[in-house]
Amino acid sequence: MTRTIAALFVEPDGSYYGLDDVDPWDKDRDARLYDGPHPVVAHPPCARWSRLAGFTEARFGLKRGEDGGCFAAALEAVHRFGGVLEHPAYSAAWSHFGLPRPLWHGGWTLDLHSGASCYVEQGRYGLPVKKATWLYAYGVDLVELRWGHTPDGAGAEANGPWGGLENWRDRWGGSGGHHGVTATTPPEFRDELLAMARTSHRLKARAAA
Repeated sequence: MTRTIAALFVEPDGSYYGLDDVDPWDKDRDARLYDGPHPVVAHPPCARWSRLAGFTEARFGLKRGEDGGCFAAALEAVHRFGGVLEHPAYSAAWSHFGLPRPLWHGGWTLDLHSGASCYVEQGRYGLPVKKATWLYAYGVDLVELRWGHTPDGAGAEANGPWGGLENWRDRWGGSGGHHGVTATTPPEFRDELLAMARTSHRLKARAAA
């Protein structure tokens, strides 16, 4: 039997829906309330933590870091049940919560509490834009991912048949479509995260305590 994974803070009817042994929690279920028992893959909202958070605060008065406790709840679930948390690269949540800063060249960066972070690009998993991403994993096997760093503005040679972000916008009609795509988790990347979460040994350790 395949191990059930709770997918937290996911898009309604998104890529985590319709899968066997995946329990999706969208905004209507309020993933902040998740209390187990399954390992998790968490995608907490990023707008208050991203590099654009300062602009959002200046323009709309939405304070940086004030996400209603979503990131804190996602991190707590990862620590309690094991799993992996995904956020945009350079998320300010990493320094705020004391998580290890990933390395550029790939591989996992460990902390002193058995957690680990890494840098990965979702464009290497089928997304038509780079989508630089940071992962934080806890209580799971640290697998080899498709490491590498693509320079901003790189063309088709570095980014595959879709080219760089500018080339993609030319093909697909600008930033509106780009936002929709970057909110999506490509299936190959989703499956990698789910597979990592299924290796969680947190529940085994708790059961043995």
